[in-house]
Amino acid sequence: MSDDDGTARAARHGTADAPRVASAGESKAKNSGENKAKGRPRGRPRSFDRETALEKALLAFWEHGYEATSVSDLTRVMDIGAPSLYAAFGDKRSLFEEVVRVYGTGHGSFTDRALAEEPTARAAVERTLREAATAYTEPGHPHGCLVVHAATNCSDAEVEQSLRDRRNANIAAFESRVRADVAAGVLPSGTDAGALARHVGAMIQGMSQQARDGASREELEAVAKIAMTIWPRTGTHTG
Repeated sequence: MSDDDGTARAARHGTADAPRVASAGESKAKNSGENKAKGRPRGRPRSFDRETALEKALLAFWEHGYEATSVSDLTRVMDIGAPSLYAAFGDKRSLFEEVVRVYGTGHGSFTDRALAEEPTARAAVERTLREAATAYTEPGHPHGCLVVHAATNCSDAEVEQSLRDRRNANIAAFESRVRADVAAGVLPSGTDAGALARHVGAMIQGMSQQARDGASREELEAVAKIAMTIWPRTGTHTG
C-alpha cells in the first residue's frame, strides 16, 4: 500500500510538475522566437493600387491646393503610410507633379482635344469654353481647374512657376492657332492674336473661379456664349 501510495504520490507529483517543465520549455522557445524576430527586418509596407492612390492625391490637391495639403493629409486620403508614399512617388512635390500630368491627360484634357480636333481657332475656343463649363461644375470632384487653384497661397516658387508655365502654354497654343487663321485668311489681317488668346485665358481662369464660387454649368455656358461674340470674322469662314 505504501509502495502503491508512494508510487501514486510520485506519479501525482510528476503529473503536477510536468506543466512547469513544459512551461519552461515553451518560455525558452518563445524567447528564442522573439530573438529571431528581432533579428529579422520588419515586413515590407503593404501593397496598394498606385493609380487609385494617385487619383485620391489628385482630388486632395485639387480641393485644397498644393500648400494646404500636407503629407499627413495625403497619407490619410491615399490610405498608405509615409514610407509607401515616398517609395512610390518620391516627395510631396514629385507626387504633385505627377498629379498635374495625370490631370492634364484626364480631367483637364478638353483644351488639348479641342485644339487638336477643331478646324479653326474660333471653333477650338468655343468648344473649350463650352466643355470647361461642364468639366468645372460636374459632380464627383472639386469644381474649377486644378492648375488654376492649386497654386493659391503657394510659397513654393518652383511649383508656382510650373503651374504658371502650364497656364501660359495654353494661351500660347491659342495664340498660335489664331495666327495660323490670320495667315490663312480665316481671321482679319489686323487681328491681335496675343490679346485674343489672352482673352481666352482670362475666360478659362475666370470660369474656373466662378465654378468654385458656385456658378452652375448653365450660367458658365451663358458666359461662354457672350465671350464668343467678340471674335472677329472674315470672308466665308465661320469657324
